[in-house]
Amino acid sequence: MNKDEYVEKLKSQLDQWNAETSRWEEKARVATTEMKAEYEKQLATLAARREEAMYQMKLLQGASTEAWKDMMQGADAAWGQMQDAFTKARSHFERK
Repeated sequence: MNKDEYVEKLKSQLDQWNAETSRWEEKARVATTEMKAEYEKQLATLAARREEAMYQMKLLQGASTEAWKDMMQGADAAWGQMQDAFTKARSHFERK
């Protein structure tokens, strides 16, 4: 996989996460007070992880052809953390 393909894969995944997060944000807006706090906590965690993932993606986009493969490890780690946060948030939003 080359750099452009890898970045496009990351963008696609980020778009999917953003769409799902938007649905959860709406759910949080209409939630009861008790549930709203939990939802907002999960959304805040997702936002922080998303920022880190986007930062890593931007670093990759600007990386030279030689450097991007070395930087891929940082992006993969950020994406893994985002996936973990997303999975945890999904379990909260779907069970409630």
